[in-house]
Amino acid sequence: MRHIEFILRRLVTSIFVLLGVSVITFFIARVVPTDAAAQYIGPKARPEEIERVRIKLGLDKPLPVQYAIYMGELLHGDLGNSISTKRPITQELADRIPATMELLLVGMFIAVLLGVPIGVLSARWSGKLPDLFIRLVSIIGVSMPAFFLGLLLQIIFFRNLDLLPLAGRLDSDMRFVSPVTDITGFILLDSLLTQNWVALKDAFLHIILPAFTLAAYPIGLIARMTRAAMLEVLEQDYIRTARAYGIKDRIVIYLYALKNAISPTLTVIGLTFAFALTGTFFVEIIFNWPGLGLFTTRSLLNLDYPAIMGMTLLGATGYVLINLIVDVIQSWIDPRVSLH
Repeated sequence: MRHIEFILRRLVTSIFVLLGVSVITFFIARVVPTDAAAQYIGPKARPEEIERVRIKLGLDKPLPVQYAIYMGELLHGDLGNSISTKRPITQELADRIPATMELLLVGMFIAVLLGVPIGVLSARWSGKLPDLFIRLVSIIGVSMPAFFLGLLLQIIFFRNLDLLPLAGRLDSDMRFVSPVTDITGFILLDSLLTQNWVALKDAFLHIILPAFTLAAYPIGLIARMTRAAMLEVLEQDYIRTARAYGIKDRIVIYLYALKNAISPTLTVIGLTFAFALTGTFFVEIIFNWPGLGLFTTRSLLNLDYPAIMGMTLLGATGYVLINLIVDVIQSWIDPRVSLH
């Protein structure tokens, strides 16, 4: 019951947050000095055609009226049409979300799989050579720009070693050799479900470099947060008592200490996941990954305000939901966390 009340309270609060985000983004997007109607038609549009499209898009009405119309359409699931592609924004996002989510899930899986254990090892060997090495690697991972790391990995593993593909989700000839049946939009999962082993191998090889590029920053952040939390927990009396009773150090570290130190790390993982949802711009551009980041970058360059609005609301919704999930998981893992 406590969890249900907390979730309902947070959902009500989230509505006001998203409403505020929509107001700010809408009015900022509309005051940008550009003519959306002229962009919609093209560079050779005549004045009468521009005026006709302006009326069609509702741009001739006052801003408050435009916002009311936009919110009315939004409540019906309509985010409008993209000025650049002329397609519905909902369709554009639906086509690109699977690619971004696949990259994001693999990248965050790598980040958690590596970040938490090396953070624990760093705390366990605090002040010694392994700790110093892990801290150095973590600082490099947090500090190195994604575009530089991506280009570096491409030079090493594609040009010099010729081990991994340069970009994209699949080889261009895969559609003829071993086409993937679209079920979920996740190529790895669809290939696995249809037992398309050729496509599965090709998709796996393509996702390695962008996933590691995306995971570099979270790995360093998660490792540093895990180390800091573990060092604090390892100084607690109950840890000393457990060791005094002769309990194996491995059990003390991974069962007792890590369980009580994981709460701040979960917060970092959740925030990093939400940030990466709309922060994959550099990675998707470098690796030509057809996801939300690439679509958002093109929308910003083209001043496509309906697409910018849609991506902003999607990102804000992602932040809200992921923070809610993290809070609930924290309270389940650590009873000391209050949901009030």
